[in-house]
Amino acid sequence: MVAGMEGAAEIVKARTDKRDYRRIILPNSLQVLLISDPDTDKCAASMDVGVGSFSDPAGLEGLAHFLEHMLFYASEKYPVEDSYSKYITEHGGSTNAFTSAEHTNYYFDVNTDGFEEALDRFSQFFTNPLMSPDATTREIKAVDSENQKNLLSDPWRMNQLQKHLSSEDHPYHKFSTGNWDTLEVKPKEKGLDTRNELLKFYDHHYSANIMCLVVYTNESLDKIQNIVEVKFQNIRNTNRSSFHPPGQPCKSEHLQILVKTVPIKQGHKLKILWPVTPEIRHYNEGPCRYLGHLIGHEGEGSLYYILKTLGWATGLSAGESDWSLDFAFFKVSIELTDAGHEHIQDIIGLLFKYVELLQHSGVCEWIFEELSAVCETKFHYQDKIPPIDYVVHISSNMQLYPPKDWLIGSSLPTKFSPSVIKMVLDQLSPNNVRIFWESKNFEEHTDRVEPWYGTKYSIEKISSSVIQEWVHSSPDQNLHLPAPNVFIPTDLSLKPVQEKVKFPVLLSRSSYSALWYKPDTLFSTPKAYVKIDFNCPYAGSSPEAEVLTHIFTQLLMDYLNEYAYYAQVAGLNYGVNHTDSGFQVTVLGYNHKLRILLETIIEKIATFRVQTDRFSVIKEMVTKEYQNSKYQQPYQQAMYYCSLILQDQTWPWMEQLEVLPLLQPEDLSKFVPAMLSRSFLEFYVAGNIEGNEAELMVRHIEDVLFKCSKPLCQPLFPSQHVTNRVVKLESGTNYFYPSECLNPNDENSALVHYIQVGRDDFKLNVKLQLFALVAKQAAFHQLRSVEQLGYITVLMQRNDRGIRGLQFIIQSTVKGPGNIDQRVEAFLNMFEAKLLEMTADDFKSNVNALIDMKLEKHKNLREESAFFWREITDGTLRFDRKDFEVEALRQLTLQDLIDFFNEYVKVGAPQKKTLSIRVYGNLHSDDYKAETSQPDSAKIENVFSFRKSQSLYGSFKGLSGQMKL
Repeated sequence: MVAGMEGAAEIVKARTDKRDYRRIILPNSLQVLLISDPDTDKCAASMDVGVGSFSDPAGLEGLAHFLEHMLFYASEKYPVEDSYSKYITEHGGSTNAFTSAEHTNYYFDVNTDGFEEALDRFSQFFTNPLMSPDATTREIKAVDSENQKNLLSDPWRMNQLQKHLSSEDHPYHKFSTGNWDTLEVKPKEKGLDTRNELLKFYDHHYSANIMCLVVYTNESLDKIQNIVEVKFQNIRNTNRSSFHPPGQPCKSEHLQILVKTVPIKQGHKLKILWPVTPEIRHYNEGPCRYLGHLIGHEGEGSLYYILKTLGWATGLSAGESDWSLDFAFFKVSIELTDAGHEHIQDIIGLLFKYVELLQHSGVCEWIFEELSAVCETKFHYQDKIPPIDYVVHISSNMQLYPPKDWLIGSSLPTKFSPSVIKMVLDQLSPNNVRIFWESKNFEEHTDRVEPWYGTKYSIEKISSSVIQEWVHSSPDQNLHLPAPNVFIPTDLSLKPVQEKVKFPVLLSRSSYSALWYKPDTLFSTPKAYVKIDFNCPYAGSSPEAEVLTHIFTQLLMDYLNEYAYYAQVAGLNYGVNHTDSGFQVTVLGYNHKLRILLETIIEKIATFRVQTDRFSVIKEMVTKEYQNSKYQQPYQQAMYYCSLILQDQTWPWMEQLEVLPLLQPEDLSKFVPAMLSRSFLEFYVAGNIEGNEAELMVRHIEDVLFKCSKPLCQPLFPSQHVTNRVVKLESGTNYFYPSECLNPNDENSALVHYIQVGRDDFKLNVKLQLFALVAKQAAFHQLRSVEQLGYITVLMQRNDRGIRGLQFIIQSTVKGPGNIDQRVEAFLNMFEAKLLEMTADDFKSNVNALIDMKLEKHKNLREESAFFWREITDGTLRFDRKDFEVEALRQLTLQDLIDFFNEYVKVGAPQKKTLSIRVYGNLHSDDYKAETSQPDSAKIENVFSFRKSQSLYGSFKGLSGQMKL
């Protein structure tokens, strides 16, 4: 029996949401939510299956995750391997999936004209998938490679350690990713066939009654309902019930423990966890949200404020983590300084002191009401997000909430219940605490090893009486509840827009600044976006200058924190970030009180003084940040080297790390006025702000910085406007840069194979983009699915300051980077034949897909601003780029694409410009030695000598600093 249409009325949606919703239930008990959005350029769907890694059979760890991989391969109706992904990619879409403890979620988006067939291909996952023996063996390698990528990642390691220290008979204890050992070696030893186990798992668990489907389209609800009923009615319903684990995963021996553990990265962290009643059982009352808001607060009187003042912490977060319907943890995470690491008992004492303060203060109705009001404004004025993200969010919610709350989830606590909040508060007691303390200092002081990731740790019991002693001996500080939040917006009205402006306009330019302005004509939200780029040539003049600029921006954020944290809570976000040529201030959120925050930030810049104690803390934090660069994934290291080689006027982090220890507070005191003394400010103001308001904002900031009695800033000389240029590689040379992975324990190697194409040009751009679209899935299929080089296997475009190119990014333990380079070239040779065989219809279909992708409208202010700001920073200023590139695409022929390939991409083409960055992991160190010992004129020995010896492309920035209005 198909449910009627009555479902639409009961689903609560945002006041600003113009989409139509309909809930239906198919005869096989599949729950479906249909969403019609006539304005959308992309359609999307997500299927959430109510089974995950908690259901992995013993001895087959990772089976649920492996099955998620396998469903992508092929089906009886569409037997060609990877044809689902190929179809989606060639129709402008993307596809992915994830496996969690109790859910597996599959999702995709696609251009509107490809949606019906894409949905048909997607539906086959759940009716008749093909899992060929050959593909099964190959894909185990992809799962193993995915696990290899995580082995030296602290978040994965610490998460597994928390699981490891729980009851062995609870599924929370399990390892969920899987690897070659658990999916191939061990099953074989037991006489098990992994493919048979996959099929058994699928048949047993994949039942329509525990699946939730969301379909998002531009069609009418009636039309999409007919399509969905036909395509999804054949999913079997075996009336499975979702698996729910029995009770809490922690027994008494897993509570009242202090675990010392050794991380991979520098830095000390403290994580304090308590098992609590899951929020989802009381999501209208929001107990964890209320407690997380207070314990995680950063305003004056908060736990973090006190720890920061004492110089013991540089970050703190609090809230529910690792939750399900049956159990949850409340977690407080604290980033410690070296001094904080020495005061751990005091810190834990102060945390419990704050919990006692909450108990003595009682549950405050005004705090709950304020929090509730913030949540309500956030829900009703939420930005539109890409449909692919929206459907995943809702299909996950459908498994957990009644239909009326499918869109809201737990995001809107409305019911004030002191007893429920007190119940969870009482669970944050010394009697059931789990404390995890991470530090490299424990290197020689552990006696145990977690089996899956090899994390070293030791464990000791810690009684509640000991914690009470810590509470009593902790410093006497003035902990108190936060003040009422003055940043909560009360004026959410929309400003009148005189004319429908499509692109930013240059509203004003002086020797001090330029103002780009773009009123909101698309989103109708009471929000604004302001970015100020401080172009200060002195800031990028040396490694020291760059580090000092970095410390300056971090100190500025540090000084603002207790004040501006209230703004963040109220939905007004800000950031101060250093750039190659200075720094940027960004403010984004409700426009009502945005100017108050912005003017405070500018005031802090104008009156900046170095506080010695805070300088030491920030210097220590920045030092660890640079030190931890060496623990990045090898493919990230390769991408970094590629940027360093290509982008002129950039300093390596290794040199910055070298100068850091010598820097003193007085160096920064001298540096900041010198840096600011010559500045040019580029403003981008967009959203619900009127033009005259934007101009007043700029005038005010100019008055504070340039026009007071003792001005901090003076305009740049015409010769000082910074232009960052890009290396022009020599034609016909395959440059390569070999490097050992900076972490000697990493087994993964990586390759970035970069093909430089040329300067921003509409015709050239679209040929490059079309080639990338056509080749992307073929590269993934060959290099990952067939050859299984590694989990990370990507072909994508690259844009360095307006200079365009292509890059293959591959990370592998199977082959060394030199070898992978050869596989990339073999792929390009093979792909040439495919390109020459392409039919006119295939070509047209790909062109149309790319046109649709280009015509996709921005979803929200942040997305639109990022697009226009990129044009401003690159200096290309082609705000109308999409219209011209679509026009260029319409005139493109298949022969044009083949000519492009022959000139720029084909192996051995005389004009081709390539750069291979090869990062060698420890499994391939012999290859590295062999490669570095061979003389080769194409080998880059020294990045900076190479950079200096090369020609540079002209900068698009050109003379923009002196342009006349």
